[in-house]
Amino acid sequence: VVTRDDVEESLKGVFQFVKDKEQLLQDLRSKIEETKKKISEKQRERDYWLEYKNVGSEIHAAKISSLEKDIVEVKNELERTEEHYNEALKVVREENQKLFDKHMKLLSEEALKKAVGYLDKNCRREIEENEWLKGEVEIYRKEERDLKASVQLLEEENTSLVAKLIDIKLQHLGL
Repeated sequence: VVTRDDVEESLKGVFQFVKDKEQLLQDLRSKIEETKKKISEKQRERDYWLEYKNVGSEIHAAKISSLEKDIVEVKNELERTEEHYNEALKVVREENQKLFDKHMKLLSEEALKKAVGYLDKNCRREIEENEWLKGEVEIYRKEERDLKASVQLLEEENTSLVAKLIDIKLQHLGL
C-alpha cells in the first residue's frame, strides 16, 4: 500500500532529482558558454597570429630590414663624421701650435727688446754690431757656397775638356 506521504516523498525525491539535474544542466550550459567564449577568444587569437604570420610578419620583416639598413647608414655616417672631426681637430691643433709658436717668438723678441732697453749705450751698440756682423757672415757664407758650386762646375767642365783633348790626341797618334 502506497500512502500519500510515500507518494509525496517519492514526488519530492523525483522533484529534487529533476531540480538537481536541471541545476547540473544549467551548470553544464554555463560551462559550455564559458568554453565557447574561450574557444572564440582562442580562435580570434589564432586568426590574429595567422594573419600576422601571413601578412604582418612580412611587414615587420620589411621594417626590420629597413631599420637594419638605416643602422648601417647611420654607422657609416658616424664614421665619416668622426673622420671629419678628427681631421678638423688635427688642423685646429696644428693651427694652435703655430699660433703658440708665433706668440712665443713675439714674446721672446719683446723680452729681448726690453732686455736691450735696460742695457747701456755701449752694450746696445755691441749687440747691434753683433747682429749686423751675423747678417754679414750669412751673406759671405752664401757667397762662399755659390763660389764653391761655381768652382765645382768649372772643375767638371775642365775635366771634361781635358778628357776630350786626350781623346783627340789619342786619335791623332793612332793615325
